[in-house]
Amino acid sequence: MAYLELQNLHRDFGTVKALDGIEIELGEGEFLSLLGPSGCGKTTALRLVAGFDRPDAGAIVVDGKNLTNVAPNKRDMGMVFQAYSLFPNMTARQNVEYGLRIRGKDRADRRKRVSDLLELVGLGHAADRYPHQLSGGMQQRVALARALAIEPRVLLLDEPLSALDAKVRVQLREEIRRIQLDLGITTLYVTHDQEEALSVSDHVAVMYGGRIEQMGSPAEMYSAPATPFVAEFIGTMNRLEGTVVDGGVEHAGTTLRIEAAQERPRGERVLVLVRPETVEVGPANGGSGVNTLVGNVVTQTFLGPVTRLKILGEGVDVIADVPTQKALSLPVGTRVAAVLPAEGARLLVLKEDLPQIPEEPASASR
Repeated sequence: MAYLELQNLHRDFGTVKALDGIEIELGEGEFLSLLGPSGCGKTTALRLVAGFDRPDAGAIVVDGKNLTNVAPNKRDMGMVFQAYSLFPNMTARQNVEYGLRIRGKDRADRRKRVSDLLELVGLGHAADRYPHQLSGGMQQRVALARALAIEPRVLLLDEPLSALDAKVRVQLREEIRRIQLDLGITTLYVTHDQEEALSVSDHVAVMYGGRIEQMGSPAEMYSAPATPFVAEFIGTMNRLEGTVVDGGVEHAGTTLRIEAAQERPRGERVLVLVRPETVEVGPANGGSGVNTLVGNVVTQTFLGPVTRLKILGEGVDVIADVPTQKALSLPVGTRVAAVLPAEGARLLVLKEDLPQIPEEPASASR
């Protein structure tokens, strides 16, 4: 049974459709990430749930209660912002205690609750420090504890890690997930970082142009993207245009044996989607086997345990992730054969109006 429901939400700003009828159902205790580039509507959706804005149409329902027209301070939502938003004249303890104090909670109960939460986020030793005495990661932990103090129905996080450096982001996202699981709190998380979304979520909803392109588990989103936009936004993807023919897909003069093509009508224009890690690369030996595209290595990008090769040839434009040790034997300029998988490839119908990925980075490297 759905605990949090976003029912056909619409929100326009002048001629801009920020939200164009999004539908979401989230079970109690589940973690959903809204993922997408700037301007896709994800933060607008979060603000509507928080009550900071009102939809033009649609409803927001929590635990069977319609909260669409309820004031923000009556919704029992816990909000964590990108910029921490701590009170600078209050200590960490006082910041966390603030929501409980204005709700008239007993002093002794407040103190115990605050102490427990600061320990939960690993800041029991820093309770009496002011925000300027805390690092960015510590400040965000205080903000998280403050949001949890009121025992909210739903925890809302608006790109809470984007102002932190890469190592702290990884540490804190793991802490957020641990705490969310410990408390069993329903969570809506907004991010443009696909690595973040995939690593912490039960479900991911990829948004584009005010709509949800696809929603599913992280594994589903990565292995079975439903649209070209999702395929490109979630991870890195080879997109090869082709035509369905008997026995496969014709691309760049080569017939690729693609298992999924057996169910497609002959002559249909399709995109063959192949993840870089599924492409096998070796020196070209004059011949060409099944699903083999031949070209030259034009760039190598070191990614730690793997190195990403860009391979170009006549009608061939492929990227492949190979073990770094193997890449040493395939320097730039090497003529190679790239073998595509028959079973691991996914086919989508090719449309003329394919959305382009905005230039904003979609990974943790910013």
